[in-house]
Amino acid sequence: MSERTTAQGSRVSPADALAQSWRTIRGHRMRSLLLILGVSIGVTTLLAIYTIVTGLSGRIRDDVVSANQPYIYISRDSGIGGGDPAELRRRRQLLPDLIGPVRATEGVDQVDYQVSNGSGSVLKYGKDKTNFVQMFGSSEVFPFMFSIKVAEGRFFTAGDVTASNRVAVLGYGPRKDLFPQIDPIGKTLRIFGKPYRIVGTMAERKHIIGSMGDNFVCLPWTTFEKDGLRGGFEDRNIALSVLAGYESEEVMSNLTGTLRRERRLRPGQANDFDIVNSETYGELIDKVTGGIALVLVVLSSIGLLVGGIGVMNIMLISVAERTREIGVRMAVGARRQDVLLQVLIEAGILTGIGGVLGIGLGYLASWGMTHVLRFPFVISPAVTIGAALFSVSIGLFFGLYPANKAARLDPIVALGRE
Repeated sequence: MSERTTAQGSRVSPADALAQSWRTIRGHRMRSLLLILGVSIGVTTLLAIYTIVTGLSGRIRDDVVSANQPYIYISRDSGIGGGDPAELRRRRQLLPDLIGPVRATEGVDQVDYQVSNGSGSVLKYGKDKTNFVQMFGSSEVFPFMFSIKVAEGRFFTAGDVTASNRVAVLGYGPRKDLFPQIDPIGKTLRIFGKPYRIVGTMAERKHIIGSMGDNFVCLPWTTFEKDGLRGGFEDRNIALSVLAGYESEEVMSNLTGTLRRERRLRPGQANDFDIVNSETYGELIDKVTGGIALVLVVLSSIGLLVGGIGVMNIMLISVAERTREIGVRMAVGARRQDVLLQVLIEAGILTGIGGVLGIGLGYLASWGMTHVLRFPFVISPAVTIGAALFSVSIGLFFGLYPANKAARLDPIVALGRE
């Protein structure tokens, strides 16, 4: 004869305990519903925060890295290596004579030379004017290097760079501000007090920092050097893409050798330049947003702990209401582990249902928020399973005390309860 039908009659299998727990839950629908709702709200909040912060990290990474292929950035100061600011300012500029050696370095594909003066301006055309825009000089490969599309006209050519032609390509911001109703191609703007012919405009980047990411004007670096660097602040950098078949770290090592040789640095002498790859910026972003996500997840977990306390409270009430029933069952042969199992299963079912409901609501809320904010939306199987297991474990943990209390009831005392 199976355990389910033993002579004692009240010893139950896990399946029996599950069925009995479900009957109890259905018999107290409102109480059970409120507990499920509390747990589901906690799981929804936890999952939504994690998913949205993960999407934010992905969006910032995409916007900062801003390229379809890995690139390497050479500068006097990358801004992420620390060091003495005064010493960094004394470093030599990366002058144009480095372009050739860098381009000839093994593993290097395209090279973009960039010049800026650290300031911006407000441009005017007729009665219209822009917001504050950043102006900089670059090579003809700039849009291809950083995967920014040309919307109208063209980008300037290698010939424009060589001849120092006064041509300009507008970002989406100044194009919208100055030419909302007319075609800007061929129009002339005064930049640095000189006439510049507009040859193209860039597509909207939809950057996370909003319109600021589109408020720029790009000029040939040779022209910018001629008109925009008149004894003031200057910043010169070199960006380059990695040739297919090469690893970024390998190319960075090759570039270090090239630059040290070109700048005649002695063995043991420190580099007077910084080299970083695009993945370094991505890792920095992940580190920052990962810390934020951890804090927010810990804070949102408090909601689940509150739900767990509610589980304990409701299960204590449930045990108190069924004291006589438990006494009868124990008097006719039910074991303590049978009573313990039933109460724990009941708590686990309630929080498990709340967890599943919370997962659905959490991803629905995350999808809506990431759609509005234009963040990537990603469903993580590991996080989904973790949220479900966590919700069930909350029920089991906080249901352990009521379950143990029920299992330790004296059958004689329990039978005397009304």
